[in-house]
Amino acid sequence: MKHINKIFIIAITGIVFLFSAGCNNETGKKQETVSENGQNARQETPKAIPIPAFDADSAYDYVSRQVAFGPRTAGSPAQTGCAAWMESKLKTFCDTVYKQEVQVKGGDGKSLPCINLIGVINPAATHRILLLTHWDSRPWADQDTKDKDKPVLAADDGGSGVGVLLEIARQIKAHGLQSTTGIDILLTDVEDYGRNEWGENSYCLGTQYWAKHPHIAGYRADFGILLDMVGAHGASFPFEGFSTQFAGDIQQEIWKAAADAGYGSFFPYTPNAEITDDHVPVNQLTGIKTVDIINLQPDVERPFAAHWHTHADNMSIIDKNTLKAVGQTLLQTIYTVNYVQ
Repeated sequence: MKHINKIFIIAITGIVFLFSAGCNNETGKKQETVSENGQNARQETPKAIPIPAFDADSAYDYVSRQVAFGPRTAGSPAQTGCAAWMESKLKTFCDTVYKQEVQVKGGDGKSLPCINLIGVINPAATHRILLLTHWDSRPWADQDTKDKDKPVLAADDGGSGVGVLLEIARQIKAHGLQSTTGIDILLTDVEDYGRNEWGENSYCLGTQYWAKHPHIAGYRADFGILLDMVGAHGASFPFEGFSTQFAGDIQQEIWKAAADAGYGSFFPYTPNAEITDDHVPVNQLTGIKTVDIINLQPDVERPFAAHWHTHADNMSIIDKNTLKAVGQTLLQTIYTVNYVQ
């Protein structure tokens, strides 16, 4: 994870909900229609599927399994080993899995192996939600006071997002999903091989590649949700600035879902900094409105938690309560969203 682009403070003057205008009837209720002969006819909409309960213990185990490989840096055995494990999990939970195994160019000019994985649920669905997170480790603990040139384990900044999304996929597999809703889980590589002196485009290399070369030509989603650093003790997820700029209506809908799920305390309606993260190339290169759920502290000039880009980013920082708050919020969003036609 990235760097602060600039400080972004906005006045929140009201809540706008993207999807409420698009549906006149709640899911599971009957809708009046008029037949060709002028008679009223009853047309049933699909019954609502109960929102599954997110299992934080399972998500925690998925985070631990990643960390056990060691730092997942480009070109390391941990990269290939962890990618194979994640691919096997996606194949268990998803209908189709795509693998992008390519070379990307680092900000230092090095050619870096990159492995993006995409798990597809309900591929024929008319509406799609993109869920994404990066899974690689930062090669340098540049914010630490020692061993600054060694890679970090990235339990939170990398592992937590994958843990949540794998558990989301597992719950959907177990409980089902409306046939009109499809989920695409994008696990992106080589996100954290970047430095400020190399420029903003040195970050998020795997996502930049996918945005230019999607797994399906012409891929579209109704909206996207990025997870980054979503597992730490004391985490808070305020409004990230670029998300407000690109997808403020989606952002409001997700934060409402968090409140409805009982986790509003984790999702304050507070503006915060603009962060260069994977959602930026998705918004800019694909036009898919994408929101970043990211742990940011109240000090917008120094918004990242103390373990960010340090060796303290290990399993001791991971909190099941935080994983639960984020995972249940995503399930609430997925199972209650109303799409604009």
